[in-house]
Amino acid sequence: MNLTEERAQEWRVALRNSMKAKDRTDLPRVHMPELDAEYRSHSRKEEVNLGLTAEMAMLEAKRCIDCAKPSCMEGCPVGIYIPKFVKQIEKGDFAGAAKTLKETSALPAVCGRVCPQEKQCEELCIHVKMNKESVAIGHLERFAADYERESGSISVPELSAANGIKIATVGSGPAGLAFAGDMAKLGYDVTVFEALHEIGGVLKYGIPEFRLPNAIVDVEIENLRSMGVKFINNCIVGKTITIEDLKEEGFQGVFVGSGAGLPKFMNIKGENLVGVMSSNEYLTRVNLMDAASDDSDTPVLKGKKVAIIGGGNTAMDSVRTAKRLGADRSMIVYRRSEEEMPARLEEVKHAKEEGIIFMTLRNPIEYIGNAQGRVTHMVLQVMTLGEPDESGRRSPIEVPGETETFEVDEVIVSVGVSPNPLIPQSVKGLEVTRWGTVVVNNDTMQSSIPLIFAGGDIVRGGATVILAMGDGRRAAKSMDEWIKGNN
Repeated sequence: MNLTEERAQEWRVALRNSMKAKDRTDLPRVHMPELDAEYRSHSRKEEVNLGLTAEMAMLEAKRCIDCAKPSCMEGCPVGIYIPKFVKQIEKGDFAGAAKTLKETSALPAVCGRVCPQEKQCEELCIHVKMNKESVAIGHLERFAADYERESGSISVPELSAANGIKIATVGSGPAGLAFAGDMAKLGYDVTVFEALHEIGGVLKYGIPEFRLPNAIVDVEIENLRSMGVKFINNCIVGKTITIEDLKEEGFQGVFVGSGAGLPKFMNIKGENLVGVMSSNEYLTRVNLMDAASDDSDTPVLKGKKVAIIGGGNTAMDSVRTAKRLGADRSMIVYRRSEEEMPARLEEVKHAKEEGIIFMTLRNPIEYIGNAQGRVTHMVLQVMTLGEPDESGRRSPIEVPGETETFEVDEVIVSVGVSPNPLIPQSVKGLEVTRWGTVVVNNDTMQSSIPLIFAGGDIVRGGATVILAMGDGRRAAKSMDEWIKGNN
């Protein structure tokens, strides 16, 4: 009997015992099986998390006590009716659970994989208040969405009668897709304009397949197509066409979800050396341009001693990708301690299991290259932690005179991004902040130009998938009210 079979047997026993349990909160949380760490660290295409079986999902759903006032829902930016879909899973109504999810979420299979549930819905679970592990809401969301897809019978949400009003969405990332889905439900004629050759935005170019397979994203997009949403790729709004062009073509509302694709650097000596690049470029080339293939027209450097600068999810995606591309020494360099890292705990756990080296309380101050202009070393400043900053995390402070030098042949900088500047620069009168983000009414997501609504990274500067989707849903509701008020 292998480990997975042993766990399955344990869960069967627990399920039988749980039928007699008076307190559902005493049931242990079901933990999702994963690929072996050594094996998966060499595989770019195979998903690390393997999903729950029906048996596991029903047992986990049984832990939900169906609170009279479900606080978990307060932590969901898209307003999923969490107790309802969880109880449907408990009863074995998996298709019903999927249908409930799709009432408010355009991307349940995506969110079940990449959303930080531990900081949102699960953090507010009643179990946590009792110092116990939360119900695995994210795992259950993924299970229901996967069940529907694998069943071959994918339902389409209920749609209002078509009203003939044309609406444009700029960008096919999570904010744009959520907006498009809700507007389609309301009967609008929605067209999504995407600058790249693939639909999906950051879901395709920014997140590796070992965390979010492209096939999963494609199914979610096809579901939107079946709702009547149209997609136009290789079209850059603000360059190929303008907002004025869209107005002339009869579009009565525009949602801007063009994201934050402009990478930030640290402006330190040696950043222009060959082998130093942004995580945006690195992940986009690997995930979207197949640059890791031996016969690629635009091959990406496959370093053996690779340093990733940063501690967020994008940094974790980059460092784990480098490992899969053959790095012997794949390192995270982060200026704070591990406790302050913004990356999901699951991503940190997976990275450690895969042999990633964590060099915390270190900050690069210089990169050194050889005569050919290729990076060969990094100089790190040793840091300590001071008082908390505005984000609540303790501020990193230099330890005077303490530096370290390490050999590297590739450096990937993952210290943040700036908003895509095309829309702000191409629309006269559009109010933006000094950081280049679009200014909107936080309640309605409407900009200084009434026709234009916006959400996601172009407004926030940086957001999770689910927060961007929440912006898209809020914008759809507000635009619908605005259009109806003007007609």
